Amino acid sequence: MEVIGQNDHHPPLGHTHRSRTFEVVHGDIATYSTKRYLAFNGSQGRGTKELLQGEEMGLVNLLVFAVAVLSVLPVLCHGQRTRHYQFNIEMQNVTRLCHTKSIVTVNGHFPGPKIVAREGDRVLVRVTNHVPNNVSIHWHGIRQLRSGWADGPAYITQCPIQTGQSYVYNFTIVGQRGTLFWHAHISWLRSTLYGPIVILPKLHVPYPFPKPSKEFILIFGEWFNADTEAIINQALQTGAGPNVSEAYTINGLPGPLYNCSSKDTYKMNVEPGKTYLLRLINAALNDDLFVGIAGHNLTVVDADAVYVKPFETETLLITPGQTTNVLLRTKDFHPNSSFLMAARPYATGLGTFDNTTTAGVLQYREEPGSRKQSKPLLPLLRPNLPALNDTAFAANFSAKLRSLANSDFPAKVPRSVDGRFFFTVGLGADPCPKNQTCQGPNGTKFAASMNNVSFAMPTTALLQAYFSGNGGVFAADFPGEPPFPFNYTGTPPNNTFVSHGTRAVAVPYGARVEVVLQDTSILGAESHPLHLHGFNFFVVGQGFGNFDPEKDPPRFNLVDPVERNTVGVPSGGWVAIRFVADNPGVWFMHCHFEVHLSWGLKMVWVVLDGEKPNQKLPPPPRDLPQC
Repeated sequence: MEVIGQNDHHPPLGHTHRSRTFEVVHGDIATYSTKRYLAFNGSQGRGTKELLQGEEMGLVNLLVFAVAVLSVLPVLCHGQRTRHYQFNIEMQNVTRLCHTKSIVTVNGHFPGPKIVAREGDRVLVRVTNHVPNNVSIHWHGIRQLRSGWADGPAYITQCPIQTGQSYVYNFTIVGQRGTLFWHAHISWLRSTLYGPIVILPKLHVPYPFPKPSKEFILIFGEWFNADTEAIINQALQTGAGPNVSEAYTINGLPGPLYNCSSKDTYKMNVEPGKTYLLRLINAALNDDLFVGIAGHNLTVVDADAVYVKPFETETLLITPGQTTNVLLRTKDFHPNSSFLMAARPYATGLGTFDNTTTAGVLQYREEPGSRKQSKPLLPLLRPNLPALNDTAFAANFSAKLRSLANSDFPAKVPRSVDGRFFFTVGLGADPCPKNQTCQGPNGTKFAASMNNVSFAMPTTALLQAYFSGNGGVFAADFPGEPPFPFNYTGTPPNNTFVSHGTRAVAVPYGARVEVVLQDTSILGAESHPLHLHGFNFFVVGQGFGNFDPEKDPPRFNLVDPVERNTVGVPSGGWVAIRFVADNPGVWFMHCHFEVHLSWGLKMVWVVLDGEKPNQKLPPPPRDLPQC
């Protein structure tokens, strides 16, 4: 069993991953939230508009409301500013692989426009929906401190934006700098609805690595010739696995290794002897990717908008939902030369997947006065990428990621915890409905779950139900451990059916939480990129096989673990994360393989209000979409 890091005076925990030392609220969370908000706004279940118009509203409540509003207004100082963006959701005809189809875009662009801001800036994005589909946009990795109304997942923090409607996403970037991205967070629309977020350091604050001559964004995606909404709808109806993509893309372009695609190739022009910063984003729907550039090493300096200890590598692994910043040092003398940069999948599951390679071209500029010569593209060398199922490389690469953990960028790892959770993550099955033929395993339907609970999406937004005290929408009874223990990475149990429910874990504000995420072998072991909204977490340990609550915790890295928002649960293994629940609201946690998300591999955390005004969830904005 392989574990990241060394023990730092961490006492053995025994089987304490089953225990929680804080009180977890169970039952109907909305009923509890009504009582909480009586103290906050003096109103049981009333909206902001009613609250402002109520004649009985006393002076104390007015003062409390004013403090709450003022506490979320941005403090625009030291060069901080408000940045405005307009996102028009519209259809656009796009041709790839000699196939033209109408896709959902932002402002007619594929990929979508870049959001640029500095640490501390306030960002306002007005999203107007001009397409038949309901839409919501998630700002992936943005902490959204006390701005959960702007997080974006449909039916979790908001109802979707309906055709002809608009919504302004309003958030401030606090304590973050690096690369993130935005994407649709409803059905499979994010296959074309995505774009980069670049967070620059505060003015006059340098990078903690050599200043690059220039920066490039490489955002990886997937291209489907068919309509992705039709693909997933058919799969959910038949119970089968969905059809896979025809190609991977770099900045929306498949590249020269596909038929009818040589003209759709991304080219990155560089000069000899320079240092470049590459901002890499995996926006693919369903695949981890190995990435490399022929003849060049890359220096990793940032993961999920958090600086890391630099290390050099020929190849990196990036899961859907993850971002990685790397430095590229070009060769001192290579005029008129070109190299392929490529990405192909890392896949360990039993299902079908797109086993192709996307490529772009790293092009050295021509020497002044040299005669331009046309050179064939395909004979270029490809990078030497790992085998498609190279789990050893995946584990070794992940182990190299460490926080800077210095005085400028400390790693505030919770050294002790208030509650421990043990979640199994993996596939399962649903029985086939009567009078229907299903195409999943043994005539069933594919499903996925955490602790054998396949999350049932509500028809109204959970955050709105929680804030207003509407009961019956979800319950805070998500299990803290599997319903029955088994050899998680060994022979699977005979019964692989999952349960269903809209269930959450509720924790107090400020609780220090540890979660062990355990892959299972049910319908095949595979890596799962788990994303947590509203938080960064520290990856304190990982290993293969079953997590051992006695032997593994003493080896946790509590000194410089990597801090991120999306982690790959190892295929046939486990990963342990820790975070502080310092962000009140309702927060989604799910697999970032879109197919597993569709099958139910998701759950929600509810972080209760703290005692101070700046530890409470503010009221919703007036333009929040309604279901």
